[in-house]
Amino acid sequence: MAKTFKAGDKVAWDSSSAEIHGEVVRKVTEEAHVKRHTVKASEDEPQYKVRSDKTGATAIHKPEALRHR
Repeated sequence: MAKTFKAGDKVAWDSSSAEIHGEVVRKVTEEAHVKRHTVKASEDEPQYKVRSDKTGATAIHKPEALRHR
């Protein structure tokens, strides 16, 4: 069963240098662009836009990269 999240959920994910804590902004279910990356999300394979608590930066991650905290 795939992990699911909703806006406002507190989550954590790993970056190359540390564990990042943040919040889910929204569920992404269509192609989206963040920085110079294109995300191929869909209804069947959603991804999640998240905001870092520390820096306020946003990113989009697959659900398997996120964990509830």
